[in-house]
Amino acid sequence: MKLLVTGGAGFIGSAVVRLAVQRGHHVVNVDALTYAACLENVAPVADNPLYAFEQADIRDRSALDAVFDKHRPDAVMHLAAESHVDRSIDGPGDFIETNITGTFNALEAARKYWSETGKPANFRFHHISTDEVFGSLPADPSVQFTEETPYDPRSPYSASKAASDHLVNAWHETYGLPVVLTNCSNNYGPYHFPEKLIPVVILNALAGKPLPIYGDGSNIRDWLYVEDHADALLLVVEKGVIGRSYNIGGENERTNLELVQTICGILDEKRPLNDGTYADQITFVTDRPGHDARYAIAPGRIQKELGWRPSVTVEEGLEKTVQWYLDNSDWWRPLQARAGVGQRLGTKGTRENA
Repeated sequence: MKLLVTGGAGFIGSAVVRLAVQRGHHVVNVDALTYAACLENVAPVADNPLYAFEQADIRDRSALDAVFDKHRPDAVMHLAAESHVDRSIDGPGDFIETNITGTFNALEAARKYWSETGKPANFRFHHISTDEVFGSLPADPSVQFTEETPYDPRSPYSASKAASDHLVNAWHETYGLPVVLTNCSNNYGPYHFPEKLIPVVILNALAGKPLPIYGDGSNIRDWLYVEDHADALLLVVEKGVIGRSYNIGGENERTNLELVQTICGILDEKRPLNDGTYADQITFVTDRPGHDARYAIAPGRIQKELGWRPSVTVEEGLEKTVQWYLDNSDWWRPLQARAGVGQRLGTKGTRENA
């Protein structure tokens, strides 16, 4: 299968690219190389004859048409997106342009190509989205997001992703474009850009800096190891039912405080301090505006229909992740100089500052 992967130099996209090439798929990586993208993420497969790279922005429709005409893919895996909630609070315009207009362009380019090639039955447009489109859950562990949960986005980021999901469904219903959708829980693992919680905690801990936790640390997330996610995404694009959505969760709910304490414990074992523990660096900071209390995915559909389950617990995945960051300082050190990395973002949405 020849896969056109948008955003393939990003965190999740690069995991998909690496795994797809490893499994023998031809992969065309389409990426604009914005601030969070890094070609080093796909360096392990860059010289493989199954891999090709095209620098193109999904906001540029003509560039997308040219990529489709040149590479003629069997399926699209659409991961290109602005994804950091804090950045969406400070600058929502980029999220509207990329996540909504960019998805529209990708859909139209795919529809044009699909129509001109005779609407092949095996073509797929796989849209990769987030559980954040569903809003926030109560603490009750029996309540989880399902594929039927009504949308209730709370941030500019999640609203832009919700809009893109609706566009994909509309292009299926209106034009018959063969689509599948997935909504995932919080990803973590190797190559995670150092502005998100887990890499921030690891790198701040190593640097002796405070480990910032929003609010009181009680917010709950379901954590999904990125390589497990890539495995699920390839399964959906190959075997998912047209027009269906699949929730992909790690079945690993933890409060943010529990998560950070686990990382500190792993670092205590792998790189012990001369005095004290890494948990001594934990610092509680003013909460993010509109911070959702809990996300949790019920992954029953993908388990029942496609037989997928996550392969690691969050503790096992975090141990792998911490070790990867310890072993790959040449990857993350240059990224710390990029705009906004290491700074507190997302404070402009407070009512006091509005």
